[in-house]
Amino acid sequence: MKYNSLRPRRLRISPAMRALVRENEVKVSDLIYPIFVVPGTNVREEIPSMPGCYHLSVENAVELAKTVAAAGIPAIEVFGLPEYKDEIGSSAWDMTSPVQRAIRAIKQALPDLVIVGDVCLCQYTSHGHCGQLCGHYVDNDATLKLLQKVAVSQAQCGADIVAPSDMMDGRIAALREALDENSFQNVTIMSYAAKYASAFYGPFRDAANSAPEFGNRRQYQMDPANSREAMKEIDLDMDEGADIIMIKPAMTYLDIVRQTRDRIDRPIAVYNVSGEYAMVKAAAQNGWIDEKRIVMESLTSMKRAGADIIITYHALDAARWLQEGVAW
Repeated sequence: MKYNSLRPRRLRISPAMRALVRENEVKVSDLIYPIFVVPGTNVREEIPSMPGCYHLSVENAVELAKTVAAAGIPAIEVFGLPEYKDEIGSSAWDMTSPVQRAIRAIKQALPDLVIVGDVCLCQYTSHGHCGQLCGHYVDNDATLKLLQKVAVSQAQCGADIVAPSDMMDGRIAALREALDENSFQNVTIMSYAAKYASAFYGPFRDAANSAPEFGNRRQYQMDPANSREAMKEIDLDMDEGADIIMIKPAMTYLDIVRQTRDRIDRPIAVYNVSGEYAMVKAAAQNGWIDEKRIVMESLTSMKRAGADIIITYHALDAARWLQEGVAW
């Protein structure tokens, strides 16, 4: 019997051989770790739907940031719960709010750690929507003026990147204008360019207490059925000056990541969101899956699809596994 002389299995014969020819690799330097800051002092409370993630007061957020930096992870993204909420989410740009205080304290303690500020209003508004309301409709242009205040306040506290997650039209141009006018030309904008109206955000809304009081966010977040529309959103944000393009969620939208990678040459980020994280954690806790292999396979799929940056609640675990050189 004559066999084909081309045998791909030769390149899979051992761990060393597989490592030698591996096409895509997750590195610790690819990761961003999200943290949640809350009012008060000495607060460290585990988020029930996100095992291993915590609500932290500012001083404990600083300590976690030190752990993140020591693990070699280059960046954190700061989310927060405010001390008060109102119709327009004014605590989102209050310089005494937990997010602003945490950004300032972390930057003072760790000047080389990249800090990403989440620019949105949902966790700050009394109604839970991502902007100023006109009846039950989110007023796009009125919201832009509020988002400008949020971005500038975070930059003033030391944020290196601002990341608008609201999905208002024209927000990138509005933020770039406000940042530049306030002498923050070097602050990067990472746009949630294709943010889908996804059920995978459920645990985050528990963590950030940001569920809408009525309705849903489908009038401004993207329809999960659409991909051409995502390319339009990405093109618009790039034209308006976005430095980094993000797709959210990650795992069920890798086709969007691939299309984006084939289309643009700017850095691409993905957000491995709370529901994706919670499913893995729940299955692992029940002994149904090998958590380490599942996590590393999932993160690698994001790199394979074309992502440069991965925002993930698995970051600390993944960094430890990578530094231990554990084969997965």
